[in-house]
Amino acid sequence: MVEPQSPTPSSRPQNHDPQSAGKGSGSKDERSAARFKRRGARYKARRRAVDILFEAEFRDIDPVDIMEERAELAKDQENQIKPIPEYTSQIVPGVASNLDAIDDAIAVHLTSDWTLDRIPAVDRAVMRVAAWELMFNADVPHRVALSEGIELASEYSHVKAPDYVNAVLDGVATDADAAMADRLAAQREQEQSGSESGTTTELAGIDALVDSVIADPAEQAADAATEGPEDSQAGPAESTAAENQDSV
Repeated sequence: MVEPQSPTPSSRPQNHDPQSAGKGSGSKDERSAARFKRRGARYKARRRAVDILFEAEFRDIDPVDIMEERAELAKDQENQIKPIPEYTSQIVPGVASNLDAIDDAIAVHLTSDWTLDRIPAVDRAVMRVAAWELMFNADVPHRVALSEGIELASEYSHVKAPDYVNAVLDGVATDADAAMADRLAAQREQEQSGSESGTTTELAGIDALVDSVIADPAEQAADAATEGPEDSQAGPAESTAAENQDSV
């Protein structure tokens, strides 16, 4: 369990723009801007997803609605709205549709004093993006999701945020690995069980076929002994019936 070293509730960011959470320190903003310029398209897509998730929680609306609204506004250049990156359009619906599972995975690694609803909203948004990648996007290596989540926390939140975000996300990654291992073990067990069942059925069919072609000599002798008397009794009767028919 990790206790975030967070500012007091009154000092948490209240503006719906998460980038304002780091305002107040010009040098920090300049460093963040420089790092952002060096980042690739995926990082910028994650950053945009954090913006949307933060705003959605602040406004208490569906983040997918905000994303679709931004995409529509971006079609008109006069609105000066940047298009929604393709990866952002995967993250936001992914977080929205799996929000309960994501929040539960994050919450178990926080303390009872610092529950999910008490930590800064920008930290929630950052960890939700990273947790979605750890839990639901197998294409992203865990080390990448962790690194990008920590970097987003250092850019958006207070100076101590990266440490506890790192600890929480590391716990989420460990749990995700364990869950994946359990699923793979169950899948292998099911496949093995199905294979053994198929082999047993196949062997039973082969045994039946062999039995029908090669009969046991003892069984043949028993069958002959049983059928013999019946054949000997039927012979005279049939012969007599035939003679009577000829005489008529």
